[in-house]
Amino acid sequence: MAVKVGDIAPDFTLPSQSGTSVKLSDFRGKSVVLFFYPKDDTPGCTKESCAFRDQYEVFQKAGAEVIGVSADSPESHQRFAAKYQLPFTLLSDTGNQVRKLYGVPATLGFLPGRVTYVIDRQGVVQHIFNSQFNFQGHVDEALKTLQQIGARSEG
Repeated sequence: MAVKVGDIAPDFTLPSQSGTSVKLSDFRGKSVVLFFYPKDDTPGCTKESCAFRDQYEVFQKAGAEVIGVSADSPESHQRFAAKYQLPFTLLSDTGNQVRKLYGVPATLGFLPGRVTYVIDRQGVVQHIFNSQFNFQGHVDEALKTLQQIGARSEG
């Protein structure tokens, strides 16, 4: 069953590129931009990850943490993050359990989907953006949603 807007984001624990375990619920009190992507160091995933990197400070100023998830190993994530100076956490979902937990669809039935979830400080999913090929759209949609959440929580 897929996660929908308004749902509490399912909690999980996965290993990061540094080998430490990261638990989603540890980020309560902060917004989280959780993006699932197919594979480290492929053209589309590199474009998307670098777009998140280039806007990382904007996400931080909006009070959000950016977390990328793919089935690659922590070692692969470490190389990918080092090669492109990615400042955010990359998590290894090697068995695709979290991908299944969130109901991230496959593209063409076999390619791991590219979906971004914007989760507010209370752990509620506020926005879901699903596009395999609009890499920049994931960043733009997430920023737009964070600005709306920020405006709501201030006003």
